[in-house]
Order: sequence, then structure tokens, then C-alpha cells
Amino acid sequence: MKKYSLIFGSIFLVASVVAEQPTFTMGPATQTHAGLINCGGKSRPSAVGEIQSEDGRVWVVPAENNYERAPKAEDLFNECGGKVLKSLADLNLSDVAVMDAGGEEEFIVYLFPDNYFELYVNGILVAVDPVVFTPFNSTVVRFKADRPLTIAIKMVDWEETLGLGMESNRGTKFHAGDGGLVAHFQDAKGQTVAITDDTWKAQTFYTSPIVKRRCLVVSSSLRDSSACDKQKVTDAKKTSAAHWAVAEDWMKPNFDDSAWPAAETFTNDTVGVKNKKAFMNFLDVFDAKRADAEFIWSSNLVLDNLVLLRKTVK
Repeated sequence: MKKYSLIFGSIFLVASVVAEQPTFTMGPATQTHAGLINCGGKSRPSAVGEIQSEDGRVWVVPAENNYERAPKAEDLFNECGGKVLKSLADLNLSDVAVMDAGGEEEFIVYLFPDNYFELYVNGILVAVDPVVFTPFNSTVVRFKADRPLTIAIKMVDWEETLGLGMESNRGTKFHAGDGGLVAHFQDAKGQTVAITDDTWKAQTFYTSPIVKRRCLVVSSSLRDSSACDKQKVTDAKKTSAAHWAVAEDWMKPNFDDSAWPAAETFTNDTVGVKNKKAFMNFLDVFDAKRADAEFIWSSNLVLDNLVLLRKTVK
């Protein structure tokens, strides 16, 4: 938003960012879909739900998604009925379909998501994650597009307690899970085009669990939930979630993300990937010596559950 100031008969344009305040929900959501994917004991229930906020709006949790409608990314490592490669040398790129993002130049991207991603290029949905929640997986996507590339990725940290961002872990069903994404984009010759790092933009649109709402600090474009981290959840019915509306054109090239914060980076140890074959089998792209992709997210890896990422590549 911009505001105008009148000084000595002249109008001066003063750019300012007015903080968009969240709307809150309380308690768990109502399940509307029992699960987008199920591969038995290896997967957690990838359910979807709805919940009404205090201002009367209805929110889909953990996020609106295109899983059942969009093409799936090709497997690198997928224990949920897909391919399980031991290394990148086992991948035959010619077997990977080339998605059309409205251009001529070919690109390849390797992704390790926690948990679910939707990949847009120049405003076009190219592919979605074939595994919504767990087991952890990694994928590869080929696509054709023209530069500059507007890369936009919807990231969702899935949940078992719908509407509150929690999962069963470490002896409690009220454990707040964490997120993260590593991605490495290359051209058809294998040259690095982009990697996930702090040059990306990242904005959160769903934060939970929140026990005391005053812990959430919203200022300009910053949505800081760091003070909410250590609040212990004991009663789901008295626990809140914060929601912000997602612009319909958020993935388009002409969308203005200039006010969004820079993505935060996180180490492999912080995310915890040493026991994840979906990551460790492919260190030559995820941790390449001259192009070491980093895990990125918003400022809160744990409580921010719906995070939109953007980067422009010339």
C-alpha cells in the first residue's frame, strides 16, 4: 500500500508497507479428506481439513493444493510405491517427461522437500510432490521455459492435528513438525542455474501452534513467530493458528514480492537429513562442491506451515 503526503503544495509519493494482520482460528479443524496418499505403515495420514476463523472466513488446512489434479514430479527416491535410486548415476534423464512452461530452453531441477511442494515456473504449475507427507522423498523435474525464469514454490509442512500444525512425535501428539526445501536448478548441459539460498524470497501464510497470541509479532512484511517457539501445547482446543490470505497471482512473473523477507537458510544438521536416503543418496546435486544448495524456509522452520518461495533467474 502507498500513502501520499502534501507538503508546501506539492504531492510526494511515500512508499510504505502496511502490515497485514492475521486472522485467527482456535482448536482443531474438521477433516474433509481422509488422505491424499496412503502407502500403509510407511506414510502418515495426509488428510485435509477446513476451519472457520473468528472473522467468518473458511480456511483449508494445512493448505489448498493441486495434488489430485497436477502432474507429479519424477522420483529420485520414493519408498511409497515409486523409484528408489541409490545415486544420481542411476537416473536416466531421458525417461523423465519434459513439462511445458511456455518456452524453448530446457531446465532440470532436483528437489528434497519437507514435506510437500508445488513448483510453478513463469506462472505455470509444472509439477507437484508425489509424496504429500512421509516417507521423505526426493524428485527431479524437467521443463522448458524462457528466461527470465520466475520460480515460485508453494511449500507445506503437513500436519496430523489438522488446523494446528502438529504431529505425533517424541512421545506426544502435540509435537510441532518442521519444514525445509533444498533445490538445485540446472540447464540442459548440467550447469547450475539456481540453488536454494538466501537470495530467494519467503513469506509465511499459516503459523501454528500458538498458545498465547501476543507472541506473534507482525510488522511491515515480517511475520515473526520466534517468541512462540517454546510455548507448550497441552490442550488443542485452546490452541490457535494464524492465517494470511494468499494472493491469486502470487506465482506470476508480475507479482511484486519486493516487500517479502529474504529466505532464511538452515544447516543439514538443523533439518536432520543424515538418516534420510532421499537426501544422502544425491549429495552430488544437493551438496555440490561449487553449488551447495541450502535448506530454506521462512524465519520459523518449526511453526510456519505454509510458506511461499520466489526467485527470478535471468
